[in-house]
Amino acid sequence: MSPYLFAIAVTVLAGALSFALEIWFLPTLGTLLLLQLAVVTVALRGGTAPAIVTGTLGALVFNYFFTEPRYTFHMTEMEDIANMIVFLIIALISSQVTIHFRTQREELRKAQLKSSLLLSISHDLRTPLATIIGTLSTLQTYLPRLSNDEKNELLSGALEESHRLHRYVENLLQATKLQHNAVRLNARPQAITPIIESVIQRFDSPRIQFRKGGALPPVLVRETLIDQALYNVIDNALKYAPSATPVIVSAQVSDDNEMLITVEDQGPGINPALREKVFDPFYSTRSGDSGEGGIGLGLSVAAGLVRAHGGRICLAPGEAGSILSITLPIAEETAE
Repeated sequence: MSPYLFAIAVTVLAGALSFALEIWFLPTLGTLLLLQLAVVTVALRGGTAPAIVTGTLGALVFNYFFTEPRYTFHMTEMEDIANMIVFLIIALISSQVTIHFRTQREELRKAQLKSSLLLSISHDLRTPLATIIGTLSTLQTYLPRLSNDEKNELLSGALEESHRLHRYVENLLQATKLQHNAVRLNARPQAITPIIESVIQRFDSPRIQFRKGGALPPVLVRETLIDQALYNVIDNALKYAPSATPVIVSAQVSDDNEMLITVEDQGPGINPALREKVFDPFYSTRSGDSGEGGIGLGLSVAAGLVRAHGGRICLAPGEAGSILSITLPIAEETAE
Protein backbone atom coordinates (compact mmCIF):
# COMPACT_ATOMS: atom_id res chain seq x y z
CA MET A 1 0.00 0.00 0.00
CA SER A 2 1.31 3.44 -0.91
CA PRO A 3 1.96 5.93 1.93
CA TYR A 4 -0.89 8.18 0.76
CA LEU A 5 -3.43 5.36 0.59
CA PHE A 6 -2.25 4.32 4.04
CA ALA A 7 -2.76 7.91 5.26
CA ILE A 8 -6.31 7.99 3.89
CA ALA A 9 -7.14 4.56 5.35
CA VAL A 10 -5.83 5.48 8.82
CA THR A 11 -7.72 8.80 8.79
CA VAL A 12 -10.96 7.09 7.76
CA LEU A 13 -10.47 4.49 10.50
CA ALA A 14 -9.79 7.16 13.14
CA GLY A 15 -12.80 9.20 11.98
CA ALA A 16 -15.11 6.17 11.97
CA LEU A 17 -13.91 5.13 15.43
CA SER A 18 -14.49 8.66 16.76
CA PHE A 19 -17.95 8.79 15.19
CA ALA A 20 -18.85 5.42 16.75
CA LEU A 21 -17.48 6.37 20.17
CA GLU A 22 -19.41 9.64 20.12
CA ILE A 23 -22.48 7.54 20.87
CA TRP A 24 -20.86 6.85 24.25
CA PHE A 25 -20.34 10.59 24.72
CA LEU A 26 -16.72 10.79 23.56
CA PRO A 27 -15.72 14.42 24.20
CA THR A 28 -14.32 16.69 21.51
CA LEU A 29 -10.87 16.36 23.02
CA GLY A 30 -11.07 12.57 22.63
CA THR A 31 -11.92 12.94 18.95
CA LEU A 32 -8.94 15.21 18.39
CA LEU A 33 -6.66 12.79 20.25
CA LEU A 34 -7.76 9.91 18.03
CA LEU A 35 -7.15 11.98 14.91
CA GLN A 36 -3.79 13.04 16.36
CA LEU A 37 -2.90 9.38 16.88
CA ALA A 38 -3.64 8.80 13.18
CA VAL A 39 -1.12 11.53 12.28
CA VAL A 40 1.60 9.96 14.46
CA THR A 41 0.89 6.48 13.05
CA VAL A 42 1.22 7.71 9.47
CA ALA A 43 4.35 9.73 10.29
CA LEU A 44 6.05 6.64 11.71
CA ARG A 45 5.45 4.72 8.53
CA GLY A 46 5.11 7.21 5.68
CA GLY A 47 7.07 10.38 6.39
CA THR A 48 6.34 14.11 6.30
CA ALA A 49 4.05 14.47 3.26
CA PRO A 50 1.63 11.63 4.16
CA ALA A 51 1.54 12.92 7.76
CA ILE A 52 0.56 16.40 6.52
CA VAL A 53 -2.12 14.79 4.35
CA THR A 54 -3.43 12.95 7.41
CA GLY A 55 -3.44 16.13 9.48
CA THR A 56 -5.35 18.01 6.77
CA LEU A 57 -7.87 15.20 6.31
CA GLY A 58 -8.22 14.93 10.09
CA ALA A 59 -9.06 18.64 10.31
CA LEU A 60 -11.67 18.27 7.54
CA VAL A 61 -13.18 15.20 9.26
CA PHE A 62 -13.34 17.10 12.55
CA ASN A 63 -14.96 20.09 10.86
CA TYR A 64 -17.51 18.09 8.87
CA PHE A 65 -18.63 15.50 11.44
CA PHE A 66 -17.96 16.92 14.89
CA THR A 67 -18.55 20.71 14.82
CA GLU A 68 -21.70 22.76 14.50
CA PRO A 69 -23.34 23.02 12.06
CA ARG A 70 -22.89 19.28 11.40
CA TYR A 71 -22.10 17.86 7.94
CA THR A 72 -20.88 21.16 6.54
CA PHE A 73 -17.47 22.77 6.24
CA HIS A 74 -18.57 25.79 8.27
CA MET A 75 -17.80 26.60 11.90
CA THR A 76 -19.73 28.94 14.15
CA GLU A 77 -18.14 28.25 17.53
CA MET A 78 -14.84 29.97 18.29
CA GLU A 79 -13.89 27.07 20.57
CA ASP A 80 -14.13 24.63 17.63
CA ILE A 81 -12.09 26.93 15.42
CA ALA A 82 -9.43 27.23 18.12
CA ASN A 83 -9.42 23.44 18.66
CA MET A 84 -8.90 22.80 14.95
CA ILE A 85 -6.05 25.32 14.70
CA VAL A 86 -4.35 23.77 17.75
CA PHE A 87 -4.89 20.33 16.24
CA LEU A 88 -3.18 21.36 12.99
CA ILE A 89 -0.24 22.90 14.85
CA ILE A 90 0.20 19.86 17.11
CA ALA A 91 -0.23 17.51 14.14
CA LEU A 92 2.58 19.26 12.29
CA ILE A 93 4.87 19.33 15.33
CA SER A 94 4.17 15.74 16.36
CA SER A 95 4.72 14.49 12.80
CA GLN A 96 8.12 16.20 12.71
CA VAL A 97 9.05 14.81 16.13
CA THR A 98 7.91 11.33 15.06
CA ILE A 99 9.91 11.50 11.84
CA HIS A 100 12.96 12.67 13.82
CA PHE A 101 12.50 9.72 16.17
CA ARG A 102 12.25 7.34 13.21
CA THR A 103 15.42 8.83 11.70
CA GLN A 104 17.28 8.47 14.99
CA ARG A 105 16.08 4.88 15.29
CA GLU A 106 17.35 4.12 11.79
CA GLU A 107 20.71 5.73 12.61
CA LEU A 108 20.93 3.60 15.75
CA ARG A 109 20.16 0.48 13.71
CA LYS A 110 22.92 1.37 11.24
CA ALA A 111 25.35 2.00 14.10
CA GLN A 112 24.51 -1.41 15.56
CA LEU A 113 25.07 -3.02 12.16
CA LYS A 114 28.44 -1.29 11.86
CA SER A 115 29.39 -2.48 15.34
CA SER A 116 28.38 -6.03 14.48
CA LEU A 117 30.30 -5.80 11.22
CA LEU A 118 33.48 -4.70 13.02
CA LEU A 119 33.07 -7.51 15.55
CA SER A 120 32.54 -10.07 12.79
CA ILE A 121 35.51 -8.82 10.79
CA SER A 122 37.77 -8.79 13.83
CA HIS A 123 36.89 -12.38 14.67
CA ASP A 124 36.07 -14.19 11.44
CA LEU A 125 38.30 -12.49 8.91
CA ARG A 126 41.26 -12.36 11.27
CA THR A 127 41.22 -16.13 11.90
CA PRO A 128 41.78 -17.35 8.31
CA LEU A 129 44.24 -14.53 7.67
CA ALA A 130 46.28 -15.51 10.72
CA THR A 131 46.28 -19.15 9.59
CA ILE A 132 47.40 -18.26 6.06
CA ILE A 133 50.15 -15.95 7.33
CA GLY A 134 51.32 -18.57 9.83
CA THR A 135 51.40 -21.28 7.18
CA LEU A 136 53.36 -19.17 4.70
CA SER A 137 55.79 -18.10 7.45
CA THR A 138 56.36 -21.75 8.38
CA LEU A 139 56.97 -22.67 4.74
CA GLN A 140 59.39 -19.79 4.30
CA THR A 141 61.36 -20.64 7.46
CA TYR A 142 61.40 -24.43 7.41
CA LEU A 143 60.92 -25.26 3.71
CA PRO A 144 64.21 -27.23 3.32
CA ARG A 145 63.43 -29.37 6.38
CA LEU A 146 59.82 -30.24 5.56
CA SER A 147 58.80 -33.47 3.91
CA ASN A 148 56.51 -33.48 0.88
CA ASP A 149 53.61 -34.66 3.03
CA GLU A 150 54.14 -31.81 5.48
CA LYS A 151 54.36 -29.27 2.66
CA ASN A 152 51.16 -30.58 1.09
CA GLU A 153 49.39 -30.51 4.45
CA LEU A 154 50.40 -26.90 5.08
CA LEU A 155 49.44 -25.82 1.54
CA SER A 156 46.07 -27.59 1.80
CA GLY A 157 45.38 -25.84 5.08
CA ALA A 158 46.29 -22.44 3.64
CA LEU A 159 44.15 -23.08 0.55
CA GLU A 160 41.18 -24.12 2.69
CA GLU A 161 41.50 -20.95 4.78
CA SER A 162 41.78 -18.89 1.58
CA HIS A 163 38.47 -20.33 0.36
CA ARG A 164 36.94 -19.61 3.76
CA LEU A 165 38.15 -16.01 3.60
CA HIS A 166 36.75 -15.68 0.07
CA ARG A 167 33.33 -16.88 1.27
CA TYR A 168 33.30 -14.31 4.06
CA VAL A 169 34.19 -11.49 1.67
CA GLU A 170 31.63 -12.69 -0.88
CA ASN A 171 28.89 -12.74 1.77
CA LEU A 172 29.85 -9.24 2.89
CA LEU A 173 29.68 -8.07 -0.72
CA GLN A 174 26.28 -9.63 -1.33
CA ALA A 175 24.96 -8.30 1.99
CA THR A 176 26.00 -4.79 0.95
CA LYS A 177 24.32 -5.18 -2.45
CA LEU A 178 21.14 -6.49 -0.85
CA GLN A 179 21.16 -3.60 1.62
CA HIS A 180 21.20 -1.13 -1.30
CA ASN A 181 18.93 -3.17 -3.63
CA ALA A 182 21.82 -3.52 -6.07
CA VAL A 183 21.56 -7.26 -6.81
CA ARG A 184 21.09 -7.82 -10.54
CA LEU A 185 19.30 -11.05 -11.30
CA ASN A 186 19.46 -11.55 -15.08
CA ALA A 187 17.51 -14.72 -14.33
CA ARG A 188 16.94 -17.39 -16.95
CA PRO A 189 15.62 -20.97 -16.91
CA GLN A 190 18.14 -23.26 -15.20
CA ALA A 191 18.10 -26.94 -14.30
CA ILE A 192 18.23 -27.11 -10.51
CA THR A 193 19.86 -30.55 -10.20
CA PRO A 194 23.27 -29.55 -11.66
CA ILE A 195 23.34 -26.48 -9.39
CA ILE A 196 22.68 -28.55 -6.27
CA GLU A 197 25.16 -31.24 -7.30
CA SER A 198 27.84 -28.61 -8.00
CA VAL A 199 27.37 -27.12 -4.53
CA ILE A 200 27.55 -30.55 -2.89
CA GLN A 201 30.76 -31.38 -4.78
CA ARG A 202 32.41 -28.25 -3.40
CA PHE A 203 31.95 -29.58 0.13
CA ASP A 204 33.32 -33.03 -0.74
CA SER A 205 31.63 -34.40 2.38
CA PRO A 206 30.19 -37.91 2.71
CA ARG A 207 27.66 -36.51 5.18
CA ILE A 208 25.61 -34.81 2.46
CA GLN A 209 22.86 -36.89 0.84
CA PHE A 210 20.92 -35.64 -2.19
CA ARG A 211 17.41 -36.87 -2.82
CA LYS A 212 15.67 -35.93 -6.06
CA GLY A 213 11.89 -36.17 -6.22
CA GLY A 214 11.21 -37.29 -9.79
CA ALA A 215 11.56 -35.14 -12.92
CA LEU A 216 12.28 -31.53 -12.00
CA PRO A 217 11.32 -28.59 -14.24
CA PRO A 218 13.81 -25.73 -14.66
CA VAL A 219 13.69 -22.76 -12.31
CA LEU A 220 13.94 -19.09 -13.22
CA VAL A 221 17.15 -18.06 -11.43
CA ARG A 222 20.62 -16.67 -11.78
CA GLU A 223 22.85 -19.69 -11.23
CA THR A 224 25.72 -18.01 -9.35
CA LEU A 225 23.40 -16.37 -6.82
CA ILE A 226 21.36 -19.48 -6.07
CA ASP A 227 24.63 -21.42 -5.87
CA GLN A 228 25.80 -19.08 -3.12
CA ALA A 229 22.47 -19.24 -1.29
CA LEU A 230 22.47 -23.05 -1.28
CA TYR A 231 26.12 -23.15 -0.23
CA ASN A 232 25.42 -20.93 2.76
CA VAL A 233 22.44 -23.02 3.85
CA ILE A 234 24.25 -26.37 3.56
CA ASP A 235 27.38 -24.95 5.20
CA ASN A 236 25.26 -23.78 8.14
CA ALA A 237 23.71 -27.26 8.50
CA LEU A 238 27.11 -28.99 8.41
CA LYS A 239 28.55 -26.53 10.91
CA TYR A 240 25.91 -26.87 13.62
CA ALA A 241 24.93 -30.55 13.30
CA PRO A 242 27.07 -33.26 14.97
CA SER A 243 29.92 -34.38 12.72
CA ALA A 244 28.67 -37.99 12.52
CA THR A 245 25.14 -37.07 11.37
CA PRO A 246 23.93 -36.70 7.77
CA VAL A 247 22.66 -33.56 6.08
CA ILE A 248 19.86 -34.39 3.64
CA VAL A 249 19.25 -32.12 0.65
CA SER A 250 15.99 -32.75 -1.21
CA ALA A 251 14.44 -31.20 -4.31
CA GLN A 252 10.90 -31.73 -5.57
CA VAL A 253 7.94 -29.91 -7.06
CA SER A 254 5.58 -28.69 -4.33
CA ASP A 255 1.80 -28.95 -4.33
CA ASP A 256 1.71 -25.27 -5.36
CA ASN A 257 3.75 -26.06 -8.49
CA GLU A 258 6.93 -24.46 -7.16
CA MET A 259 10.42 -25.84 -6.72
CA LEU A 260 10.87 -26.91 -3.11
CA ILE A 261 14.43 -27.45 -1.85
CA THR A 262 14.91 -28.61 1.74
CA VAL A 263 18.07 -28.99 3.81
CA GLU A 264 17.53 -31.20 6.85
CA ASP A 265 20.05 -31.68 9.66
CA GLN A 266 20.14 -33.41 13.03
CA GLY A 267 21.58 -30.51 14.99
CA PRO A 268 20.27 -29.00 18.24
CA GLY A 269 17.45 -27.20 16.45
CA ILE A 270 16.38 -23.57 16.78
CA ASN A 271 14.25 -21.98 19.48
CA PRO A 272 10.85 -21.17 17.89
CA ALA A 273 11.22 -17.54 18.96
CA LEU A 274 14.48 -17.27 16.98
CA ARG A 275 13.47 -18.96 13.71
CA GLU A 276 12.98 -15.66 11.89
CA LYS A 277 15.85 -13.94 13.71
CA VAL A 278 18.42 -16.32 12.17
CA PHE A 279 17.83 -14.55 8.83
CA ASP A 280 18.77 -11.14 10.29
CA PRO A 281 22.13 -9.66 9.22
CA PHE A 282 24.95 -10.41 11.67
CA TYR A 283 22.78 -12.59 13.91
CA SER A 284 25.10 -15.18 15.42
CA THR A 285 25.08 -17.63 18.30
CA ARG A 286 28.54 -16.42 19.19
CA SER A 287 28.73 -14.31 22.33
CA GLY A 288 31.19 -11.45 22.14
CA ASP A 289 34.42 -12.18 20.33
CA SER A 290 34.58 -15.83 21.20
CA GLY A 291 32.54 -18.99 21.13
CA GLU A 292 30.84 -20.91 18.38
CA GLY A 293 29.02 -19.18 15.57
CA GLY A 294 30.08 -17.50 12.39
CA ILE A 295 29.97 -14.04 10.92
CA GLY A 296 26.18 -14.05 11.01
CA LEU A 297 25.70 -13.34 7.30
CA GLY A 298 25.32 -16.78 5.72
CA LEU A 299 21.59 -17.32 6.24
CA SER A 300 20.86 -13.60 5.91
CA VAL A 301 22.48 -13.49 2.47
CA ALA A 302 20.81 -16.76 1.48
CA ALA A 303 17.40 -15.36 2.46
CA GLY A 304 18.04 -12.10 0.59
CA LEU A 305 19.10 -13.91 -2.58
CA VAL A 306 16.14 -16.28 -2.49
CA ARG A 307 13.68 -13.43 -1.94
CA ALA A 308 15.30 -11.44 -4.75
CA HIS A 309 14.28 -14.33 -7.05
CA GLY A 310 10.68 -14.10 -5.86
CA GLY A 311 11.14 -17.16 -3.66
CA ARG A 312 10.60 -17.90 0.02
CA ILE A 313 12.80 -19.28 2.77
CA CYS A 314 11.80 -20.55 6.20
CA LEU A 315 13.10 -22.67 9.05
CA ALA A 316 11.03 -25.38 10.72
CA PRO A 317 11.73 -28.06 13.34
CA GLY A 318 12.62 -31.52 12.06
CA GLU A 319 12.39 -34.90 13.77
CA ALA A 320 15.90 -34.53 15.19
CA GLY A 321 17.03 -31.06 14.20
CA SER A 322 15.96 -28.38 11.71
CA ILE A 323 14.58 -28.27 8.18
CA LEU A 324 15.29 -25.20 6.09
CA SER A 325 12.98 -24.88 3.09
CA ILE A 326 13.60 -22.82 -0.05
CA THR A 327 10.84 -22.26 -2.60
CA LEU A 328 11.70 -20.97 -6.08
CA PRO A 329 9.51 -20.11 -9.09
CA ILE A 330 9.40 -22.66 -11.91
CA ALA A 331 10.18 -21.59 -15.47
CA GLU A 332 7.91 -22.53 -18.33
CA GLU A 333 10.13 -25.20 -19.91
CA THR A 334 10.52 -28.93 -20.19
CA ALA A 335 11.37 -30.92 -17.06
CA GLU A 336 14.86 -32.35 -16.50
